Amino acid sequence: MKPAQILEKTYLPIRDYALIGDMNSAALVSSHGSVDWCCFPRFDSPAVFCRILDRTKGGFFSLAPRDKYHASRAYEKDTNVLITNFAGDSGRLKLTDFMVVDGAGHGKESPHTLLRLVEGIEGTVSLEANFFPTLDFARGQTRITHGEGSILASNGKESLVLFFPPGLKMSGEALCRGGMEVRPGERHWFRLVYFKEPDPNLSKARGDAEADLRETLHYWKNWTGQCIYSGAHAELVHRSALALKLLIYEPAGSLVAAPTTSLPEEIGGVRNWDYRFSWVRDSTLTLSALMTLGYEEEARDYFRWIEKLHDKADVQILYNIDGSTHAPEVTLDHLEGYRGSRPVRTGNSAANQIQIDRHGHILNAAYYCYRKIRSPDASLWALMSGLADEICGCWQEPDHGIWEVRTEPRHFVYSKLMCWVGLDRAIKLAKEAGLQGNTDRWKKNCAEIRETILERGFNRKRKAFTQELDGDALDASALLIPLVDFLPFDDPRVISTREAIEKNLVSHGLVYRYLSEDGLP
Repeated sequence: MKPAQILEKTYLPIRDYALIGDMNSAALVSSHGSVDWCCFPRFDSPAVFCRILDRTKGGFFSLAPRDKYHASRAYEKDTNVLITNFAGDSGRLKLTDFMVVDGAGHGKESPHTLLRLVEGIEGTVSLEANFFPTLDFARGQTRITHGEGSILASNGKESLVLFFPPGLKMSGEALCRGGMEVRPGERHWFRLVYFKEPDPNLSKARGDAEADLRETLHYWKNWTGQCIYSGAHAELVHRSALALKLLIYEPAGSLVAAPTTSLPEEIGGVRNWDYRFSWVRDSTLTLSALMTLGYEEEARDYFRWIEKLHDKADVQILYNIDGSTHAPEVTLDHLEGYRGSRPVRTGNSAANQIQIDRHGHILNAAYYCYRKIRSPDASLWALMSGLADEICGCWQEPDHGIWEVRTEPRHFVYSKLMCWVGLDRAIKLAKEAGLQGNTDRWKKNCAEIRETILERGFNRKRKAFTQELDGDALDASALLIPLVDFLPFDDPRVISTREAIEKNLVSHGLVYRYLSEDGLP
């Protein structure tokens, strides 16, 4: 079966996609050489390709042999440059995909450019190119204008330009198609550039693709070379770090939880969320991992971002990547969703929820940053001590918890646990770094939280820490109790909690978060 036919009739498994990006935006590339998801100019911008959310309306950009082939791929070592090798009866092709990283440094916008290089390795192979841009999630008409070696796609507000190599003829008014013969040793570049205006000047947009490749490879190899980890499975650790780096929004220092929206938790289900936001909790966990590997600059950038946010108002649970807080949840009813999983959403109503664990995550990361990098400066400590004070005033309140349940707020054990963590770390920071704060108040509330969790968070009949105070439902978040140093791993209550979770929440080696009611089907 031809690749174009495969892609038109079926959804590929989510695991089939590889991520490329430039710390401003990101794209998903399938093993069939198709860009089926891409947002420009930012992670949270409307998609210019979103076929992963609708096979007919979503839009894509594919490069692959016309004839039957076998595909294999990997990233160029220590980089986020993706290499796909196509092998068929007529010969072999190599496809290189990456977003241009110009190495200009922190706080810079990217060039908003995706480059694709097709190389002939063996034999003469017929290449098929398909270009179907659908700007703004395909909510309006995308007009196509053909030029000399280029295609301009515009919706009257923004534009996308594809520059393609000589010898390739492209035609079509919506779906643009073309083909060419690729011989051994030939290198053919495709350059996709985003513009914030509908009628851009194309004369300066073609660029030097070979120089862009060299500079992007140098950037990634230099960044990976800063990793201080050299133990077991070092290559996998480096690959994980590279993936985390792609989630950083470089102009601000924030991190997205994921670069996509509406990929379902269950095929055909409704738990399809937009994760292109910066959750305080997720971000601090990511930064802790990066700091462990020696990436200090990312931590500094993030805390500078947090400081700016706290100048405006109380710390929220999630933010837009530029620090704004308006994130209304909207459904895109014209898209069918991945394998029919509706609704497709943009925005996230969780922004309006109360989650009192957020302070603890920030303070935990700040303490870790102090142990790994440096003591907080005056402005950062003012923020940290203020968060500790806020914990004293809110820890007895109910909230929506780590899993962001869509029921009425409850007294979740994990939320109380992270309040304890926040005060414990604030007390340690003040003592170890010689900083001033309301430590007597912190110590009093820290002790009260600990007593509350031990007395009301542990169900003696179930012999386990539960999901909420005075409850009996189990929750996998209780497994974090020893990891945050609340109790030692060999404490009988920790051991019996683990055993209860193994018995009731584990299925085929995987752990359910919980099995209790959360307000959704």
